[in-house]
Amino acid sequence: MSSLIPVRFQEFDLDAMAQAEGRVAIIIPSDGKMNPAARRANRLTKGAVARLVESEKFGKSKTGDVISMAWPAGMAAEALDVVVLPRRPEADEARKAGAALAKSAVGKDMLVMVGNQAQTENLALGMVLRSYDFNAHKTKDSEGSGSITIGHSKPKEAEAEFAPLYAIADGVRMTRDLTNEPANVLTTTEFADRLVEMQELGLEVEVLEEDKLAELGMRTLLSVGQGSASPSKVVVMHWNGGDKDDAPLALVGKGVVFDTGGISLKPAGGMEDMTMDMGGAGVVAGTMRALAKRKAKANVVGLVGLVENMPSGNATRPGDVVKSMKGDTVEIINTDAEGRLVLCDVMWYAQERFKPVGMIDLATLTGAIIIGLGHENAGVFSNNDTFCDAFLKSARAEDEGAWRMPLGDAYDKLLKSRIADMKNVGGRPAGSITAAQFLQRFVKEDTPWIHLDIAGVASVSSETSYAPKGATGWGVRALSRFVQDNFE
Repeated sequence: MSSLIPVRFQEFDLDAMAQAEGRVAIIIPSDGKMNPAARRANRLTKGAVARLVESEKFGKSKTGDVISMAWPAGMAAEALDVVVLPRRPEADEARKAGAALAKSAVGKDMLVMVGNQAQTENLALGMVLRSYDFNAHKTKDSEGSGSITIGHSKPKEAEAEFAPLYAIADGVRMTRDLTNEPANVLTTTEFADRLVEMQELGLEVEVLEEDKLAELGMRTLLSVGQGSASPSKVVVMHWNGGDKDDAPLALVGKGVVFDTGGISLKPAGGMEDMTMDMGGAGVVAGTMRALAKRKAKANVVGLVGLVENMPSGNATRPGDVVKSMKGDTVEIINTDAEGRLVLCDVMWYAQERFKPVGMIDLATLTGAIIIGLGHENAGVFSNNDTFCDAFLKSARAEDEGAWRMPLGDAYDKLLKSRIADMKNVGGRPAGSITAAQFLQRFVKEDTPWIHLDIAGVASVSSETSYAPKGATGWGVRALSRFVQDNFE
């Protein structure tokens, strides 16, 4: 597993700049007006910073850009990084600038001289998020993650403001680690064990094994994993930070640790990417970790269904009919549409047991959502405008792309089965919508609900503003913000 880059706050000491090794960063707004740190760097480098500010390169720079000066004269550092940022930036501007700064650091120690710069906590968050590196299975020594020291005029206050964001970053780290892990490492048992370890943070964690799931009637979930040697499990995580009598918010995640498609076997090309099909469960796990570490004053329950979808002599066949925990019967047309079979039982269980104030499920559910929204936005489906709008506001605040998609009776009719209450697929058209319509059948009328299809954003093939190539941890920041703004 990876670890977070350490962040330390210290007094704003201009004298420290000359002897600092690694990299030193200063902040200059686009108008070129230099603050005390920039003026000191300019004196140390015998006017080099002023020449940079007057250059055409600086004039063409944009907010959030980082311009690096290698081996600056008069300084021990191997580079002086100039961050182009307003004195009072927006939160996302500061985060992106921090991410750009971390990308330039490449594992080196960095001294960032911010003084009384606004949004320092978000600048630091961007640095921590972008410093992530998953190298658990590389035998050669990595370059290391380095460390971040922030020179601030009020270091104790800045550190206190940053502490909850560092907790959220640790949740993002966990989600990325889980999503990046290969399936021979992250089995259903290993996944459950990692969640149980979070009891040391104050979470209450229960693991429901196959015999209990059968007793509860979770037959659709069990049908997905019955072709695998790995046992299917449901893990329930409780964070009780709010009033004792308050109903919890329920987060439900799809945790298919590897998806071959089952008997409806996927093509070989690209199947190695299906290690990320537990991304929804990864986001729920990371969010619960973040809430516990920042001591959120809310009641939240996270539930994840952990299965492996494999072909075997015991696997579910296309054409089989399975009864859900709710009691509805499902004709399995395509065993590769398995995520909804996992979620529907866990969602019903969450409502029956916890009577939640609202429910959000997350899943790398359909390739169709990638066709519709690419890798920029998760698909958002909901039965409640107020609940949905509140989440979308939180996602915008955290710069995590999310776009609302439609639901409707016409789509629901596509799930009609000749021999059962419903089919598990509705055909090629509107594939992400019919998947959401399937899930909505397992949402009680009085439960505000959001379905997040994160197939396009959970893991990507090129780097993003905040993450290297691979798992992004999308959703942890938005969900933590949603809890903070609406339930604390």
